[in-house]
Parts: sequence; C-alpha cells; structure tokens
Amino acid sequence: MSDPFLGLTMLMLIVIVIMMGFPTAFTLMGLGMLFGFYAFYNPAEHWIDNRVFDLMVQRTYGAMTNDVLISIPLFVLMGYVMERGALVDKMFYSIQLAFRRVPASLAVATLIVCTFWGIASGLVGAVVVLMGVIAMNPMLRAGYDVKLASGVITAGGTLGILIPPSVMIIVYAAVAGQSVVKLYAAAMFPGFLLAFLYLAYILGWAMINPKIAPALPEEQTRVPVPDWMRRFETLYSRNMPAGLLSALFSPSRAMAIETEEGRRLTYWKLVKNACAALVPFALTAFTLALVWWYVVIHPQASAEAEAPEGLEELGAPAVDAGPVAVDGPSTSFHVTFGIIAAIAAVVLMRYYRNMTADRLQVVKLLVSSVMPLGILTVVVLAVILFGITTATESAAVGAAGAFLLAFQARTLNWKRTKEAVFLTAKTTAMVCWLFVGSALFSAVFAILGGQALIEQWVLALDLTPVQFMILSQAIIFILGWPLEWTEIIIIFVPIFLPLLRHFDIDPVLWGVLVFVNLQAAFLSPPVAMSAYYLKGVSPPHVTLNQIFAGMMPYMLIVILCMVIMYIWPGMALWLPTYLYG
Repeated sequence: MSDPFLGLTMLMLIVIVIMMGFPTAFTLMGLGMLFGFYAFYNPAEHWIDNRVFDLMVQRTYGAMTNDVLISIPLFVLMGYVMERGALVDKMFYSIQLAFRRVPASLAVATLIVCTFWGIASGLVGAVVVLMGVIAMNPMLRAGYDVKLASGVITAGGTLGILIPPSVMIIVYAAVAGQSVVKLYAAAMFPGFLLAFLYLAYILGWAMINPKIAPALPEEQTRVPVPDWMRRFETLYSRNMPAGLLSALFSPSRAMAIETEEGRRLTYWKLVKNACAALVPFALTAFTLALVWWYVVIHPQASAEAEAPEGLEELGAPAVDAGPVAVDGPSTSFHVTFGIIAAIAAVVLMRYYRNMTADRLQVVKLLVSSVMPLGILTVVVLAVILFGITTATESAAVGAAGAFLLAFQARTLNWKRTKEAVFLTAKTTAMVCWLFVGSALFSAVFAILGGQALIEQWVLALDLTPVQFMILSQAIIFILGWPLEWTEIIIIFVPIFLPLLRHFDIDPVLWGVLVFVNLQAAFLSPPVAMSAYYLKGVSPPHVTLNQIFAGMMPYMLIVILCMVIMYIWPGMALWLPTYLYG
C-alpha cells in the first residue's frame, strides 16, 4: 500500500475508532505514533531513534506555547462559575413574565435564556442540562408538546458555541491561525440570526397549531406586585413613571403608604423605583449615543488629531492647514440611524404611556436578574471587539466578574467553587490534549501524503469557489452526524484550510459557515450530545426518539441560515471589515 493511501487509512480508522467510543485525544496520538513510526522507520537506525518521538515532543511543546489557548480555561471558568452559582433561575422567571402574553411564552422564554446564558457561559452541556432542569417540567406541566419542549432546549443550548465568546471559535482560531477578535466579530450577526430564526419557527408553529403550546393559566402569568405599589397606583396614577415623578417632588402622600414590612414608604424606595422605570429609556439612549459617537464623532476626532502630526513628521512647516477633510458616514447610515431612532422613540413613548404597576415590577425583576449578567457579557465582548484588551485579558475580566456576581447573589459556596475549578481543569485538559493529538495526527497525515492526495482530488474536480464551499460544508455537515464538533475542528478542518487559498476563499467567512454548520453536530443523531444531556434530566416518559424528533426541524433551520449566509456573505464579513479594515 502506498503512503498516501496509508494516510487515507488513518483518516478512516480515526472515524471508526471514535465511533466505537475510544477517547478522541489519545486515539489521535496513538494512531499518529503508530503510522508515524512506519513513516519515519529506517532499518539502519535503532527503533528508539525513530523521529516520530521527536515530532511528538515538538507538537506537545507547540500546544503548550500557543498563546491563543490561554483564554480557554478563563472563559470556561467564567461559564462554570455562572452555572454553579445558579444565576439563571430568577432570569428565567422574569423573562417568562415579560413574554407572558406571547404565544408559547414558556418556549420563547426558554430560547431567550438559552441564547443569553449560552453567550455568557459558552458551555453547551451546562446550558442544556440547566435549562432542562428549570424549563422542561414547567413546559410539560403546561401541556406543551414534548417535541416543542425538547427541541427548543436542545437547539437553544447549542447557540453558546456559536455566539461569542465561544470556545469553539478560539479552537478554530488556533487551528487556522486566524485572529480570535475578527472571528468573534464575524460570528456575531450569524449567531443572532440563527437565534432569530429559531424564535420565528417557535412562534409560527405555536400560532398555526395552538394545541402544542396552550395558554398558561392566570396564576402563572400574574405578576407579583407588592401591595404598596397597588396602593400607590390608586393614589397617584396608573402611569407609574408619572406617579413616581410626582411623588418625588411632593412625597407627603406617598410617605403615608405602608409597605409589607409594616413601615412607611421611604423616599429612597421611591428613588429606586423611579430609576428602575427609567432603565429601558437609559439603555436605548445610551446605545444610540454610543453608535453615533463610534461611527460619526470618533473617526472625525481621530483624523483631525492625526493629520497635523503626520505633516510635522514629514517635515512640513507648522502652518494652519485649515479644516481636515474627513470621510464621514454615508447618507444611508444617517437615514438608517434616523429611522431606528424614530422607531425607538415611538416604542418608548407607547411603553411609558402604558407602564402600569405590573410592567414596572417586571422591569424591576429584569433589571435585578438580567442586567448584571448582561453588563458583564457586553463588557467582555466590547473590550475584545474594540481592541481595548486581548481575548485572554477579557476572559480574565469575565471570570473575575462571574465570581463577583455569584458572591453578590450568595449562591457560590466553597464546594461549588471547587466543582467549578475542577470542571474547568478537566475541560481545559481535554482541549489541550486534543490539540497535541491532532497536531501529531495531521503532521503524520501530511508526511504520508494524504493531504496532497486530497488536494489533488479536489483540484481535479475543477470546482468553482462556490462549488468548493458547498462541497466542503456538505462534508462537514455529514461528519456532524457521527462526530462531535471537537473532532471535526481538530481533525478535518485542517484538511480543507490549505485549499482555501487556491479557491480565494476568506478563511474567516468559511470558518463562520463551519461554526453555523457545526450546530448540527449537537442536533444530529446518533451522536447528538444535546439529546443525551437533556434525556439525563428529563422525566422518564420523555423518550430519546421524541427528543430527536424535536431537534430535526432545527437542523433544517441551520441549513436555511447557511443558505442566507451564502447569498449574503456580508453578514459575516461586514462587522470585522468595519472594525478592523
């Protein structure tokens, strides 16, 4: 058998052995050592002098000195601290109340929490198990279809490996030699698009067939409004912001109201409730102002500050050169920004005009449960995307913030902290050994000529770039049925990477397509890990076949998302191009 076919034999054997249940990392190292020993074998030398042992040491050292991998344990620790700190229970309750009038409100709340929690933690198994414990039984008790309930948890739980910060993106960046920051920016819009498509599917199915998601009884949609707030609403106005504003300037009547503790209503409590009522307005105004500053004000100020310095460096005389010409945002940006600002103003006006005590209480619950974690997640992503810190530094900020949130909630004791650290070490060791094994395996595969044989076969097909994109993604989609994302990223993605340059395909765009594609690896039997995670925490009458059936429509949605990205690649490339050129 010729060496290239020995390489293909390696590739087939690794798939078969992994499907038999052997550990992936050590299987990669074992096959790499075995076939590498043959590739380097020289009868004139002693067997202990075989160069495969040197190759093993070099690849191990290369994985140990890879700076990109340092951020993995920190992001994983951030996720496990949040998961062990039980910060999601109150979040699910508050979001469910906020969407109580929406069809399939429990399923919608589950998807939103899965998306949000997946962004914060990036751990698919933890998110699926946690949401299975929190949301599965309430949905089944409410009469929801088993396929709807299981599908939304398993599909929503996988979004954590797609939307940054994601361990999968870091692993791909290390394998492909790409910038983690650019990949984070590129994966942002496709990740939220996929979450939106999932949401549209759930709402559409629930509206077409209301029997799969019956309306909740009144006691489950009733907002727990304190008695003093009801009395305040009666005394002042059904419009709580107006009533609170009036009470702040003339608090005498409000001070006569008794709270549940039997005390008089304090001025400080009025201030806190007024501030909570202003949170939606403050967040909207801050977001619009930040976008305007970053797109319009910041580029102009930077250009005006740098232009004179550049003239002085060239030796030009220090004279008043007049106003500096700066390329500002296009007219389309001004129009789009104006439309968005107008819509936001109309929505806010309507919301504040109808803000009763029920709505104010929901806002307060959302502020206390979602806002701290949301601020931490946004800060971690923002400092990466805007180049303030590296991915590793922001991961350290995220891990420290997760500890602070858990301690503030008083849900993280010494036992749970030890569990989070142990699970972090276990996951990090698994990823690092995977890198060592895959580096050895891919090196031996290339030495045997397997890589060159595959390249020759692909080039002989005379494909167009689009055809190659479809072929490579189709192969990865099929591999997602028997394999997990780790094996696909570590073993098979490096086979395609050298071909991207020949077909003039952006590795960032191709990588984001792979990220979306690998959602199927968690949703495709027989190795659909999301299904097994959920089965472990579901009631006994929920079968694995029902969970598989619930996941299948989401695989079609993944394909639809990929088609949209093929048609509109700017969805992935616009943000990194705008931020980094």
